[in-house]
Amino acid sequence: MAPDESGQRQNSGAAALVRGGKLTGRWQLDPAASRVEFRVKHFWHAVTVHGWFERFAGAGTVGQDGVVSGRLSIDATSLNTKNKQRDKHLRSADFFDVEHHRDVVVTVERATPTDGGQMAVAGTLEAAGIRQPVTFTAEVTQASADAVTLRADLVVDRTLFGMTWRPLGIAAKEAAATVHARFTRASP
Repeated sequence: MAPDESGQRQNSGAAALVRGGKLTGRWQLDPAASRVEFRVKHFWHAVTVHGWFERFAGAGTVGQDGVVSGRLSIDATSLNTKNKQRDKHLRSADFFDVEHHRDVVVTVERATPTDGGQMAVAGTLEAAGIRQPVTFTAEVTQASADAVTLRADLVVDRTLFGMTWRPLGIAAKEAAATVHARFTRASP
């Protein structure tokens, strides 16, 4: 994040806004201003498969104590890698098993501000019907009293979610995801 005219990082006030109670209340994800992307190394790390999800929804709450909680629900049927055959396989029981488990869900049980415009996040990730604990750091890239934008990078061992397809080790066990999420204050 580039410094503003005062030389301060533009997101450095996010922790102060949370701790000062300015962000207390309910927040709604703005899908039009958000993205959920993923990438996996393939062909023995020679190629990276890139993709994204086209449909997702989310909401969060900032408590009086500054603790943030929330939920991001991602429609796994909306995944897109620009390859119809691969997308069909990713939706199958070898991976997301969308016939039985349509959504990938990130539940944030607790996110607290750290110095430097970041949030320390703890919660769960559920994919293909399997839920696992997850921790990560989200960077606050923009914050005001009416809108907050976060970016989080996660690396997930997909085999923990039963996604074990990788003949001859062709595909990496780890999948990386980047979430750009813009939240706006929800109406009362």
